[in-house]
Amino acid sequence: MKTTNLANGYGNGNGATKLILLHPYVHKQGTSNRLWLLLLLLCFLTLAFLGTLFHTRDSISTISTLPAVVAAASASARPTIMSEAVSMALIHYASNSNNTDKMTHTDIKQIADALRQCSPPCNFLVFGLTHETLLWRALNHNGRTVFIDENRYYAAYVEEKYPEIEAYDVQYATRLSEMPELIAAAKEQAKNECRPVQNLLFSECKLGLNDLPNQLYEVDWDVILVDGPRGYWPEAPGRMAAIFTAAVLARSKKGGTPRTHVFVHDFNMKVDRITSFEFLCRENLVKWKEQMAHFVVERMDSAASHFCRSSRPPPPSAAV
Repeated sequence: MKTTNLANGYGNGNGATKLILLHPYVHKQGTSNRLWLLLLLLCFLTLAFLGTLFHTRDSISTISTLPAVVAAASASARPTIMSEAVSMALIHYASNSNNTDKMTHTDIKQIADALRQCSPPCNFLVFGLTHETLLWRALNHNGRTVFIDENRYYAAYVEEKYPEIEAYDVQYATRLSEMPELIAAAKEQAKNECRPVQNLLFSECKLGLNDLPNQLYEVDWDVILVDGPRGYWPEAPGRMAAIFTAAVLARSKKGGTPRTHVFVHDFNMKVDRITSFEFLCRENLVKWKEQMAHFVVERMDSAASHFCRSSRPPPPSAAV
């Protein structure tokens, strides 16, 4: 029987049994490997500790600066008001254009001042697409400006040419020649369909516009301008419905400031002046200069049944 020499890996062939010994190099090799493993483990633990330390320090630094970061972000997100210099430049060029159907500098500035006083974002409703349409949109910087016009084709044209403009068309069922009868009917129904505080979407009042987009009735309007529809001949729709609707929207506010600035352009026209004093009310008239009248209308209780506190007749005017 042959015995294998494990130390050398070969049989010696003499039949003698020898003690199996391991070379000292094997012991050295095992010890060296263990040392390397230990060193690697120590390096890994050291790196992990340093990484944790740096991360903790960065986290503490981030937490300490977080309020400043949040404050800066809030400041940058806060709506800004257009500078007075830019506003005045826009007014200047708009009022000095060659368009004959434009507002005067005095008329425009009254509205611009009201928009500047309005805390952004400001909700601005305009009846009529006119020469000043782009100006109103620009002056109400960071606010919402909505235009209502009688001409559906022109409203669609404006929206296509200027996508940033929000415009809607409405069909007026009134005639300028019917003004006395329409106002009389509205006064008779002041406790029912034509009451001063209501959601006009569900109203059957002849002077109330109930076919605007539904969401417009839920907006708390801060500034309203009545500069349309047309009202220069008996068959024209006149502005009675626009003025009545503005009066109801102002008194029916649910939030925001408790008052609404309502401007009526072409106030020198008899029909516009009479309708305004019936529903916007003489006691709410703040200023009347040239062709622009400025009313400030307060929010009312839902049980109110009278538009005005006073029944005094309107003041005389040189223009009719």
